Amino acid sequence: MNNLKTVALLGFMSALVWGIAYTWGGANGFWLGLVLAVGINFVAYFFSDKMALAASRAKPVEEHQLPQVYAIVRSLAARAEMPMPRIYVIESAQPNAFATGRNPKHAAVAVTTGILQTLSYDELEGVLGHELSHVQNRDILISSVAAMLAAALSIFARMAFWFGGDRNRNNPLGAVVGILALILAPFAAMLIRMAISRTREYQADASGATLTGRPLMLASALQKISAGTARQPMNVNPAVSQLFIDNPLKAVRGGGFSKLFSTHPPVEDRVERLQEMASGIR
Repeated sequence: MNNLKTVALLGFMSALVWGIAYTWGGANGFWLGLVLAVGINFVAYFFSDKMALAASRAKPVEEHQLPQVYAIVRSLAARAEMPMPRIYVIESAQPNAFATGRNPKHAAVAVTTGILQTLSYDELEGVLGHELSHVQNRDILISSVAAMLAAALSIFARMAFWFGGDRNRNNPLGAVVGILALILAPFAAMLIRMAISRTREYQADASGATLTGRPLMLASALQKISAGTARQPMNVNPAVSQLFIDNPLKAVRGGGFSKLFSTHPPVEDRVERLQEMASGIR
């Protein structure tokens, strides 16, 4: 169901891109905007791991420094039949973690010092299973495609505002429509990207719980992490906040935002789904 929602959201965003391009951009404008969007996100996709690790101030660690994390990740990677990812640590009291990398061969997993102090061994295994699932599910690719489409929407909306199109030149409402496109298209793209991010978190929860075989351990970990992120801020670039298992900026921004404007699903909903998995309902 989560995968179907992702496909539907990407399809809807693609339809918006084509619709705006057809209505205002014209053939030349369409291809120019698409090339720019693809080029920007191609670079972001191939260097996503380096950019995310740098933005979060993650540092590589060797096995003798974090033997427990290495042991868990090696075991889970073997179960998932994927290569051993690189391991990083972030000096932060906030309990959190993320994975990055365009495919399993270029994966990296980062954990905070806070999560190592907060979670039990079994809870940490649940979190790391979730993170490896993001890599295995190709979520970096999915988010890159969504970002590309969102960028294209923004480009076409600006074209509609500044240059108009053949359909608008003789239309007195063209300027009004252009302004609406400039405002609404990027806003719609933002909402869809956030919705896609939430579906990928749900899917990583389900895949990670299946990988470890213990969904309740991940549920317990999420409850502890959520309490920690609400209490303890993290110094991290907002651009990479959606990568983490829970929003690392929750303590700064507050937790009262609508679900529509969040990159992460409510922890209560995630825990409920995991509990249903454990009881056989899902």
